[in-house]
Amino acid sequence: MNDALTARQAQILKVLIDEYIETALPVGSEVIEKKYTLGVSSATIRSEMVNLTKINYLSQPHTSAGRVPTPKAMKFYIDQLMEEKQMSLTDEVKAKEEVWDARADLDKLMEEATQALSDRTGSLSVAALDDGRNWHAGLSKVFNSPEFADLGMCTSVFSFLEEAGGMQDLFFGKVSWASPVEVFFAEELGWADPEPVGVVATHFDAMGHKGALGIIGPTRLPYPTVIPILRYFGNLIQEVTRP
Repeated sequence: MNDALTARQAQILKVLIDEYIETALPVGSEVIEKKYTLGVSSATIRSEMVNLTKINYLSQPHTSAGRVPTPKAMKFYIDQLMEEKQMSLTDEVKAKEEVWDARADLDKLMEEATQALSDRTGSLSVAALDDGRNWHAGLSKVFNSPEFADLGMCTSVFSFLEEAGGMQDLFFGKVSWASPVEVFFAEELGWADPEPVGVVATHFDAMGHKGALGIIGPTRLPYPTVIPILRYFGNLIQEVTRP
C-alpha cells in the first residue's frame, strides 16, 4: 500500500496525535468525531484509522479499541503537521536573565540552562559537551508522565544517563545534525529494549566546544511547545558565550 497520505488522512492523524499528546490514552474514532470538526462520520474516521494502521502510522494496543501513533507518525507530525507554539518575548527575556550571570563560566552556564530548560518544559533535560562533560536536571519530572509508571521505561532512561559516554555517543556520534532540532526515538538509539521514549535535541558552539541540549520524555512529548523552547535555549547559549 502507498504510504502517501491523503489530506483527510493527514487531518485525522493530526487531531489523533494532538489528542494522544494531551491524554496519553489510545484514541478512538468516536472521540475524534465528537471533539473535532472534521465533517466526516465516525465510521469514515474509523475506516481511515484502519488504513493508517496498515501503513504503520498507527498501532492498536491489545487492551484498547483506540489507536496510538507510531514513531513514524510522530516524525511525520513533527515535520509536516504540528503548529509550533512560540515563546513569548517576556519568556525569552526571563530565560536570558536566568543564565546571563553565568555566561563567563561554561560549567555554571550549562547547569543553569539545563535546569531552566527542565523547569520550562516540565521534562527531564540533558546537556553535553564534546569533551565528555554532561548535565541533567528534572529527573523526578519523568514520573509526571503515566508512561513512566512502567519500570522498563525508567530503567532505559536512567541507564542511558548513567552509561559512561552514552550522551557523547548519541549527540556527537549518532546524530547527523541535519536540522537545528532533531527528534529520535528509543529504537533509533540502539537500546537493547526499546521503550516508547522520545529525545528532542539541539546543538550549539560555546567557548570552543561543540555542545548539545536535549529533552527526554515519552514519545508523546508536547513537541509544539518543546521544540521552540529547546531551539531558543540552544541559540541563547551560543549568543551569551560569543566573544
